[in-house]
Amino acid sequence: MKKALSMLLIVSLAIGLAACGSGNNGNGGGDRAASPSGSASASPSASADSGEPVTLRIAWWGGQSRHDYTLKVIDLYKQLHPNVTIEPEYASFDDYWKKLAPQAAAKDLPDVIQMDISYLSQYGTLGQIADLTPYIENGTIDTKNISESAISGGKVNGKLYAFNLGSNALLAVIDKAMLEKAGGTMPDRNWTWDDFTSWGEKLKAQGKLLMQDLRHDVFFPFYLRSKGQHMYAADGKSLGYSDDKYFIDFYNMYNDWYQKGYLLPLDKLAQKKGTPEDGELELGNAVSTWGWSNQYILSSTVAKRPFEILPVPGWNENKALFLKPSMYFSIAENSKVKEEAAKFIDFWVNNIDANKIIMGERGVPVSSAVKEALKPDLSPEQTKVFEYVAWAEQNSSEMDPPNPPGATEVDKLLKETAEQIMYKKLTVEQGAAKFREEANKILAKNK
Repeated sequence: MKKALSMLLIVSLAIGLAACGSGNNGNGGGDRAASPSGSASASPSASADSGEPVTLRIAWWGGQSRHDYTLKVIDLYKQLHPNVTIEPEYASFDDYWKKLAPQAAAKDLPDVIQMDISYLSQYGTLGQIADLTPYIENGTIDTKNISESAISGGKVNGKLYAFNLGSNALLAVIDKAMLEKAGGTMPDRNWTWDDFTSWGEKLKAQGKLLMQDLRHDVFFPFYLRSKGQHMYAADGKSLGYSDDKYFIDFYNMYNDWYQKGYLLPLDKLAQKKGTPEDGELELGNAVSTWGWSNQYILSSTVAKRPFEILPVPGWNENKALFLKPSMYFSIAENSKVKEEAAKFIDFWVNNIDANKIIMGERGVPVSSAVKEALKPDLSPEQTKVFEYVAWAEQNSSEMDPPNPPGATEVDKLLKETAEQIMYKKLTVEQGAAKFREEANKILAKNK
Protein backbone atom coordinates (compact mmCIF):
# COMPACT_ATOMS: atom_id res chain seq x y z
CA MET A 1 0.00 0.00 0.00
CA LYS A 2 1.54 3.33 -0.97
CA LYS A 3 2.24 5.90 1.70
CA ALA A 4 0.70 8.72 -0.30
CA LEU A 5 -2.92 7.77 0.06
CA SER A 6 -5.83 10.13 -0.35
CA MET A 7 -7.64 11.48 2.75
CA LEU A 8 -10.64 9.44 1.69
CA LEU A 9 -8.62 6.25 2.09
CA ILE A 10 -7.34 7.38 5.48
CA VAL A 11 -10.84 8.09 6.74
CA SER A 12 -12.01 4.76 5.33
CA LEU A 13 -9.27 2.94 7.23
CA ALA A 14 -10.15 4.84 10.40
CA ILE A 15 -13.77 3.75 10.13
CA GLY A 16 -12.64 0.15 9.57
CA LEU A 17 -10.36 0.26 12.59
CA ALA A 18 -13.10 1.78 14.71
CA ALA A 19 -15.39 -1.11 13.84
CA CYS A 20 -12.90 -3.73 15.04
CA GLY A 21 -13.58 -5.40 18.37
CA SER A 22 -16.63 -5.51 20.60
CA GLY A 23 -15.19 -4.92 24.06
CA ASN A 24 -16.90 -2.65 26.56
CA ASN A 25 -15.10 0.22 28.27
CA GLY A 26 -12.11 -1.04 30.19
CA ASN A 27 -11.18 -0.01 33.70
CA GLY A 28 -9.83 3.52 33.66
CA GLY A 29 -11.80 4.44 30.54
CA GLY A 30 -10.43 6.24 27.50
CA ASP A 31 -10.56 9.88 28.63
CA ARG A 32 -7.52 11.99 29.34
CA ALA A 33 -6.75 11.95 33.02
CA ALA A 34 -4.28 13.63 35.34
CA SER A 35 -1.84 11.22 36.95
CA PRO A 36 -1.47 11.01 40.73
CA SER A 37 1.57 12.79 42.17
CA GLY A 38 4.73 11.67 43.92
CA SER A 39 4.25 7.92 44.15
CA ALA A 40 7.81 6.92 43.15
CA SER A 41 11.13 8.34 44.22
CA ALA A 42 13.73 9.55 41.75
CA SER A 43 17.24 8.18 41.56
CA PRO A 44 19.55 10.24 43.83
CA SER A 45 21.92 10.82 40.92
CA ALA A 46 19.23 12.12 38.58
CA SER A 47 19.14 15.79 37.60
CA ALA A 48 16.09 17.64 36.38
CA ASP A 49 15.83 19.22 32.94
CA SER A 50 15.47 22.97 32.84
CA GLY A 51 13.97 23.32 29.37
CA GLU A 52 10.85 25.02 28.11
CA PRO A 53 7.47 23.64 29.22
CA VAL A 54 6.43 20.59 27.21
CA THR A 55 3.13 18.70 27.17
CA LEU A 56 3.15 15.02 26.17
CA ARG A 57 0.06 12.93 25.49
CA ILE A 58 0.73 9.24 26.15
CA ALA A 59 -1.80 6.51 25.25
CA TRP A 60 -1.96 2.83 26.15
CA TRP A 61 -4.40 -0.05 26.61
CA GLY A 62 -4.72 -2.50 29.49
CA GLY A 63 -6.47 -3.37 32.75
CA GLN A 64 -6.53 -1.40 35.97
CA SER A 65 -3.23 -2.80 37.31
CA ARG A 66 -1.41 -1.64 34.17
CA HIS A 67 -3.02 1.77 34.39
CA ASP A 68 -1.97 2.14 38.03
CA TYR A 69 1.71 1.32 37.60
CA THR A 70 2.00 3.24 34.31
CA LEU A 71 0.81 6.35 36.11
CA LYS A 72 3.53 5.77 38.72
CA VAL A 73 6.16 5.55 35.98
CA ILE A 74 4.81 8.77 34.50
CA ASP A 75 5.10 10.41 37.94
CA LEU A 76 8.75 9.37 38.13
CA TYR A 77 9.42 10.85 34.69
CA LYS A 78 7.79 14.13 35.72
CA GLN A 79 9.96 14.29 38.85
CA LEU A 80 13.06 13.92 36.68
CA HIS A 81 11.71 16.34 34.05
CA PRO A 82 9.68 19.02 35.89
CA ASN A 83 9.21 21.03 32.69
CA VAL A 84 7.12 18.17 31.22
CA THR A 85 3.36 17.82 31.68
CA ILE A 86 1.96 14.43 30.72
CA GLU A 87 -1.66 13.77 29.75
CA PRO A 88 -2.45 10.02 29.97
CA GLU A 89 -5.09 8.38 27.76
CA TYR A 90 -5.96 4.74 28.39
CA ALA A 91 -8.66 2.15 27.75
CA SER A 92 -9.25 -1.57 27.25
CA PHE A 93 -7.74 -3.07 24.09
CA ASP A 94 -10.80 -2.88 21.82
CA ASP A 95 -11.88 0.56 23.00
CA TYR A 96 -8.34 1.87 22.63
CA TRP A 97 -8.28 1.23 18.89
CA LYS A 98 -11.81 2.56 18.45
CA LYS A 99 -10.67 5.85 19.96
CA LEU A 100 -7.33 5.96 18.15
CA ALA A 101 -8.83 5.55 14.68
CA PRO A 102 -10.69 8.89 14.50
CA GLN A 103 -7.73 10.63 16.14
CA ALA A 104 -5.53 9.27 13.35
CA ALA A 105 -7.96 10.50 10.71
CA ALA A 106 -7.98 13.96 12.31
CA LYS A 107 -4.16 13.97 12.68
CA ASP A 108 -4.61 14.31 16.42
CA LEU A 109 -2.90 11.15 17.66
CA PRO A 110 -1.27 11.22 21.11
CA ASP A 111 2.46 11.91 21.00
CA VAL A 112 3.42 8.48 22.38
CA ILE A 113 1.20 5.59 21.30
CA GLN A 114 1.30 2.06 22.63
CA MET A 115 1.34 0.07 19.39
CA ASP A 116 0.40 -3.54 18.63
CA ILE A 117 1.90 -5.64 15.86
CA SER A 118 -1.58 -6.13 14.36
CA TYR A 119 -1.80 -2.40 13.57
CA LEU A 120 1.84 -1.54 12.96
CA SER A 121 1.83 -1.90 9.18
CA GLN A 122 -1.40 0.03 8.77
CA TYR A 123 -0.33 3.02 10.84
CA GLY A 124 3.17 2.91 9.41
CA THR A 125 2.25 2.72 5.74
CA LEU A 126 -0.29 5.52 6.11
CA GLY A 127 2.40 7.84 7.46
CA GLN A 128 0.65 8.23 10.81
CA ILE A 129 3.65 7.24 12.96
CA ALA A 130 7.23 8.50 12.74
CA ASP A 131 10.44 6.69 11.83
CA LEU A 132 12.41 6.37 15.08
CA THR A 133 15.77 5.75 13.42
CA PRO A 134 16.97 9.38 13.76
CA TYR A 135 16.41 9.26 17.54
CA ILE A 136 18.57 6.16 17.83
CA GLU A 137 21.25 7.63 15.61
CA ASN A 138 21.45 10.85 17.65
CA GLY A 139 21.47 8.93 20.95
CA THR A 140 18.11 10.12 22.28
CA ILE A 141 17.07 6.46 22.49
CA ASP A 142 20.07 4.54 23.85
CA THR A 143 20.35 1.05 22.36
CA LYS A 144 23.84 0.00 23.50
CA ASN A 145 22.36 -2.69 25.78
CA ILE A 146 19.63 -3.76 23.32
CA SER A 147 20.15 -6.34 20.58
CA GLU A 148 19.35 -5.63 16.97
CA SER A 149 16.96 -8.60 16.94
CA ALA A 150 14.93 -6.96 19.72
CA ILE A 151 14.76 -3.71 17.76
CA SER A 152 14.07 -5.07 14.27
CA GLY A 153 10.58 -6.33 15.16
CA GLY A 154 9.36 -2.73 14.96
CA LYS A 155 10.44 -2.22 11.35
CA VAL A 156 8.13 -1.96 8.35
CA ASN A 157 9.64 -1.54 4.88
CA GLY A 158 13.01 -0.79 6.43
CA LYS A 159 11.81 1.99 8.73
CA LEU A 160 11.61 1.68 12.51
CA TYR A 161 8.04 2.76 13.27
CA ALA A 162 7.84 1.25 16.75
CA PHE A 163 10.18 0.49 19.65
CA ASN A 164 9.93 -2.88 21.38
CA LEU A 165 8.92 -2.62 25.06
CA GLY A 166 9.64 -6.23 25.99
CA SER A 167 10.05 -9.78 24.72
CA ASN A 168 7.08 -12.14 24.77
CA ALA A 169 6.30 -15.76 24.02
CA LEU A 170 2.96 -17.52 23.81
CA LEU A 171 2.01 -19.70 26.75
CA ALA A 172 -0.77 -21.50 28.55
CA VAL A 173 -1.38 -20.51 32.18
CA ILE A 174 -2.69 -23.43 34.25
CA ASP A 175 -4.37 -23.54 37.66
CA LYS A 176 -2.62 -26.71 38.83
CA ALA A 177 -4.62 -26.96 42.05
CA MET A 178 -7.94 -26.81 40.16
CA LEU A 179 -6.72 -29.37 37.61
CA GLU A 180 -5.60 -31.85 40.27
CA LYS A 181 -8.79 -31.39 42.28
CA ALA A 182 -10.72 -32.39 39.14
CA GLY A 183 -8.58 -35.53 38.76
CA GLY A 184 -6.24 -34.23 36.06
CA THR A 185 -2.46 -34.41 35.98
CA MET A 186 -0.13 -31.52 35.24
CA PRO A 187 1.70 -32.39 31.98
CA ASP A 188 5.25 -31.57 30.93
CA ARG A 189 6.25 -29.10 28.22
CA ASN A 190 5.77 -31.65 25.45
CA TRP A 191 2.04 -31.93 25.98
CA THR A 192 -0.44 -32.02 23.10
CA TRP A 193 -3.83 -30.60 22.14
CA ASP A 194 -5.29 -34.03 22.91
CA ASP A 195 -3.88 -33.82 26.44
CA PHE A 196 -5.66 -30.50 26.93
CA THR A 197 -8.94 -31.77 25.48
CA SER A 198 -8.86 -34.75 27.83
CA TRP A 199 -9.36 -32.44 30.82
CA GLY A 200 -12.70 -31.17 29.55
CA GLU A 201 -15.13 -33.67 31.08
CA LYS A 202 -13.26 -33.80 34.39
CA LEU A 203 -13.50 -30.04 34.77
CA LYS A 204 -17.07 -29.86 33.53
CA ALA A 205 -18.08 -32.31 36.27
CA GLN A 206 -16.64 -29.79 38.77
CA GLY A 207 -18.55 -26.90 37.18
CA LYS A 208 -15.35 -25.50 35.64
CA LEU A 209 -14.26 -24.54 32.12
CA LEU A 210 -11.20 -25.52 30.10
CA MET A 211 -10.76 -21.82 29.34
CA GLN A 212 -12.71 -18.67 28.62
CA ASP A 213 -11.82 -18.65 24.93
CA LEU A 214 -8.84 -18.39 22.58
CA ARG A 215 -7.98 -15.29 20.58
CA HIS A 216 -8.50 -16.51 17.04
CA ASP A 217 -6.08 -14.01 15.47
CA VAL A 218 -3.27 -15.25 17.74
CA PHE A 219 -3.73 -18.99 18.10
CA PHE A 220 -4.90 -19.99 14.62
CA PRO A 221 -1.74 -18.41 13.10
CA PHE A 222 0.34 -20.22 15.74
CA TYR A 223 -1.36 -23.51 14.87
CA LEU A 224 -0.52 -22.85 11.21
CA ARG A 225 3.15 -22.30 12.12
CA SER A 226 3.18 -25.67 13.87
CA LYS A 227 2.02 -27.23 10.60
CA GLY A 228 4.68 -25.48 8.57
CA GLN A 229 2.23 -22.90 7.23
CA HIS A 230 1.74 -19.16 7.74
CA MET A 231 -1.25 -16.92 8.15
CA TYR A 232 -0.12 -14.46 5.46
CA ALA A 233 1.88 -14.76 2.28
CA ALA A 234 5.25 -13.00 2.29
CA ASP A 235 3.97 -10.25 -0.02
CA GLY A 236 0.84 -9.67 2.09
CA LYS A 237 -1.44 -10.11 -0.92
CA SER A 238 -3.12 -13.34 0.21
CA LEU A 239 -3.32 -15.86 3.01
CA GLY A 240 -0.20 -17.93 3.45
CA TYR A 241 -2.00 -21.27 3.12
CA SER A 242 -4.28 -22.62 0.41
CA ASP A 243 -5.43 -25.97 1.85
CA ASP A 244 -8.58 -25.67 3.99
CA LYS A 245 -7.47 -28.75 5.94
CA TYR A 246 -5.62 -26.58 8.48
CA PHE A 247 -8.64 -24.41 9.23
CA ILE A 248 -10.90 -27.48 9.38
CA ASP A 249 -8.65 -29.39 11.77
CA PHE A 250 -8.21 -26.46 14.15
CA TYR A 251 -11.85 -25.39 14.22
CA ASN A 252 -13.18 -28.94 14.47
CA MET A 253 -11.22 -29.14 17.71
CA TYR A 254 -12.26 -25.68 18.90
CA ASN A 255 -15.92 -26.14 18.00
CA ASP A 256 -15.95 -29.49 19.79
CA TRP A 257 -14.78 -27.75 22.97
CA TYR A 258 -17.52 -25.16 22.58
CA GLN A 259 -20.38 -27.55 21.84
CA LYS A 260 -19.43 -29.71 24.84
CA GLY A 261 -19.55 -26.69 27.17
CA TYR A 262 -15.83 -26.49 27.86
CA LEU A 263 -15.67 -22.79 26.86
CA LEU A 264 -17.57 -19.70 27.99
CA PRO A 265 -20.84 -19.24 26.05
CA LEU A 266 -20.61 -16.53 23.40
CA ASP A 267 -23.33 -14.37 24.94
CA LYS A 268 -21.36 -14.21 28.20
CA LEU A 269 -18.09 -13.74 26.34
CA ALA A 270 -19.53 -10.66 24.63
CA GLN A 271 -19.95 -9.04 28.04
CA LYS A 272 -16.26 -9.41 28.93
CA LYS A 273 -14.02 -6.34 29.04
CA GLY A 274 -10.92 -8.23 27.99
CA THR A 275 -9.04 -7.42 31.21
CA PRO A 276 -7.60 -9.81 33.83
CA GLU A 277 -10.01 -8.45 36.41
CA ASP A 278 -12.93 -10.23 34.74
CA GLY A 279 -11.10 -13.25 33.29
CA GLU A 280 -12.56 -16.68 34.01
CA LEU A 281 -9.21 -18.13 35.17
CA GLU A 282 -8.62 -15.20 37.50
CA LEU A 283 -12.15 -15.49 38.89
CA GLY A 284 -11.61 -19.20 39.60
CA ASN A 285 -14.02 -20.49 36.96
CA ALA A 286 -11.58 -21.93 34.38
CA VAL A 287 -8.46 -24.06 34.61
CA SER A 288 -6.47 -22.04 32.08
CA THR A 289 -5.99 -18.89 30.10
CA TRP A 290 -3.83 -18.61 26.99
CA GLY A 291 -1.92 -15.56 25.81
CA TRP A 292 1.42 -13.81 25.95
CA SER A 293 3.99 -14.28 28.71
CA ASN A 294 3.75 -10.69 29.99
CA GLN A 295 0.06 -11.27 30.77
CA TYR A 296 0.95 -13.93 33.34
CA ILE A 297 2.08 -11.41 35.95
CA LEU A 298 -1.20 -9.52 35.85
CA SER A 299 -3.22 -12.74 35.92
CA SER A 300 -1.45 -14.06 39.01
CA THR A 301 -1.58 -10.62 40.67
CA VAL A 302 -5.31 -10.25 40.10
CA ALA A 303 -6.07 -13.86 41.10
CA LYS A 304 -3.83 -13.71 44.19
CA ARG A 305 -2.78 -17.33 43.73
CA PRO A 306 0.08 -19.04 41.88
CA PHE A 307 -0.28 -20.68 38.48
CA GLU A 308 1.91 -22.86 36.29
CA ILE A 309 3.24 -22.02 32.84
CA LEU A 310 3.36 -24.31 29.81
CA PRO A 311 4.21 -23.63 26.16
CA VAL A 312 1.34 -23.89 23.69
CA PRO A 313 0.93 -27.40 22.23
CA GLY A 314 2.73 -27.69 18.90
CA TRP A 315 5.58 -25.41 19.96
CA ASN A 316 8.04 -28.22 19.16
CA GLU A 317 6.67 -28.85 15.66
CA ASN A 318 8.18 -27.05 12.65
CA LYS A 319 9.92 -24.49 14.90
CA ALA A 320 6.56 -22.93 15.73
CA LEU A 321 7.66 -21.16 18.91
CA PHE A 322 8.86 -17.58 18.49
CA LEU A 323 9.60 -14.46 20.48
CA LYS A 324 7.80 -11.24 19.62
CA PRO A 325 7.65 -7.73 20.97
CA SER A 326 4.98 -7.70 23.64
CA MET A 327 3.94 -4.28 22.39
CA TYR A 328 5.65 -1.13 21.27
CA PHE A 329 5.77 2.60 21.74
CA SER A 330 5.40 4.66 18.58
CA ILE A 331 5.57 8.41 18.08
CA ALA A 332 2.79 10.11 16.16
CA GLU A 333 3.85 11.77 12.93
CA ASN A 334 1.58 14.68 13.87
CA SER A 335 3.44 15.20 17.18
CA LYS A 336 5.10 18.58 17.65
CA VAL A 337 7.28 17.25 20.49
CA LYS A 338 8.88 14.19 18.92
CA GLU A 339 12.21 14.69 20.68
CA GLU A 340 10.56 14.66 24.11
CA ALA A 341 8.47 11.65 23.08
CA ALA A 342 11.70 9.85 22.15
CA LYS A 343 13.19 10.78 25.55
CA PHE A 344 10.19 9.16 27.25
CA ILE A 345 10.67 5.95 25.24
CA ASP A 346 14.35 5.90 26.20
CA PHE A 347 13.38 6.38 29.86
CA TRP A 348 10.86 3.53 29.68
CA VAL A 349 13.26 0.95 28.24
CA ASN A 350 16.49 2.00 29.97
CA ASN A 351 15.73 3.59 33.34
CA ILE A 352 16.24 1.04 36.11
CA ASP A 353 14.03 2.83 38.65
CA ALA A 354 11.20 2.93 36.11
CA ASN A 355 11.61 -0.74 35.38
CA LYS A 356 11.48 -1.58 39.08
CA ILE A 357 7.91 -0.26 38.85
CA ILE A 358 7.10 -1.98 35.53
CA MET A 359 8.74 -5.29 36.57
CA GLY A 360 8.38 -6.86 33.14
CA GLU A 361 4.59 -6.54 32.89
CA ARG A 362 4.88 -5.33 29.30
CA GLY A 363 7.29 -8.13 28.47
CA VAL A 364 10.76 -9.12 29.64
CA PRO A 365 12.89 -5.95 29.28
CA VAL A 366 14.89 -5.61 26.07
CA SER A 367 17.86 -3.99 27.84
CA SER A 368 20.34 -6.53 29.16
CA ALA A 369 21.39 -4.04 31.85
CA VAL A 370 17.81 -3.63 33.05
CA LYS A 371 17.22 -7.40 33.10
CA GLU A 372 20.30 -7.93 35.22
CA ALA A 373 19.36 -5.12 37.62
CA LEU A 374 15.85 -6.52 38.16
CA LYS A 375 16.88 -10.09 39.01
CA PRO A 376 17.28 -9.57 42.80
CA ASP A 377 13.85 -7.91 43.03
CA LEU A 378 11.81 -10.45 41.07
CA SER A 379 8.99 -12.21 42.86
CA PRO A 380 8.62 -15.97 42.35
CA GLU A 381 5.87 -15.32 39.79
CA GLN A 382 7.95 -12.74 37.90
CA THR A 383 10.90 -15.13 37.94
CA LYS A 384 8.71 -17.75 36.26
CA VAL A 385 8.07 -15.37 33.36
CA PHE A 386 11.70 -14.29 32.98
CA GLU A 387 12.84 -17.93 33.03
CA TYR A 388 10.14 -19.02 30.58
CA VAL A 389 11.07 -16.31 28.10
CA ALA A 390 14.76 -17.23 28.45
CA TRP A 391 13.83 -20.86 27.71
CA ALA A 392 11.64 -19.81 24.78
CA GLU A 393 14.49 -17.76 23.35
CA GLN A 394 16.58 -20.93 23.18
CA ASN A 395 13.77 -22.86 21.46
CA SER A 396 12.41 -20.26 19.03
CA SER A 397 12.59 -19.48 15.36
CA GLU A 398 12.17 -16.11 13.68
CA MET A 399 8.75 -14.52 14.08
CA ASP A 400 6.59 -13.80 11.04
CA PRO A 401 6.78 -10.26 9.60
CA PRO A 402 4.30 -7.66 10.91
CA ASN A 403 0.80 -8.31 9.64
CA PRO A 404 0.07 -6.71 6.26
CA PRO A 405 -2.47 -3.92 5.68
CA GLY A 406 -5.96 -5.38 5.86
CA ALA A 407 -5.00 -7.85 8.61
CA THR A 408 -7.30 -6.25 11.18
CA GLU A 409 -10.19 -6.76 8.77
CA VAL A 410 -9.08 -10.37 8.28
CA ASP A 411 -8.88 -10.85 12.07
CA LYS A 412 -12.44 -9.58 12.41
CA LEU A 413 -13.58 -11.92 9.62
CA LEU A 414 -11.88 -14.89 11.34
CA LYS A 415 -13.61 -14.16 14.65
CA GLU A 416 -17.00 -13.73 12.96
CA THR A 417 -16.56 -16.95 10.96
CA ALA A 418 -15.60 -18.91 14.07
CA GLU A 419 -18.67 -17.58 15.89
CA GLN A 420 -20.94 -18.54 12.99
CA ILE A 421 -19.53 -22.06 13.25
CA MET A 422 -20.14 -22.19 17.01
CA TYR A 423 -23.69 -20.87 16.52
CA LYS A 424 -24.17 -23.68 13.96
CA LYS A 425 -24.88 -21.26 11.14
CA LEU A 426 -21.98 -22.71 9.16
CA THR A 427 -20.29 -26.08 9.12
CA VAL A 428 -16.55 -26.02 9.75
CA GLU A 429 -15.98 -26.88 6.08
CA GLN A 430 -18.21 -24.02 4.93
CA GLY A 431 -16.48 -21.66 7.34
CA ALA A 432 -13.05 -22.66 6.06
CA ALA A 433 -13.97 -21.93 2.44
CA LYS A 434 -15.79 -18.71 3.31
CA PHE A 435 -12.92 -17.38 5.37
CA ARG A 436 -10.25 -18.21 2.78
CA GLU A 437 -12.18 -16.65 -0.10
CA GLU A 438 -13.16 -13.45 1.72
CA ALA A 439 -9.78 -13.00 3.39
CA ASN A 440 -8.01 -13.29 0.06
CA LYS A 441 -10.30 -10.62 -1.40
CA ILE A 442 -9.39 -8.28 1.44
CA LEU A 443 -5.66 -8.90 1.05
CA ALA A 444 -5.76 -8.68 -2.74
CA LYS A 445 -6.27 -4.92 -2.35
CA ASN A 446 -2.58 -4.72 -1.37
CA LYS A 447 -1.71 -5.28 -5.04
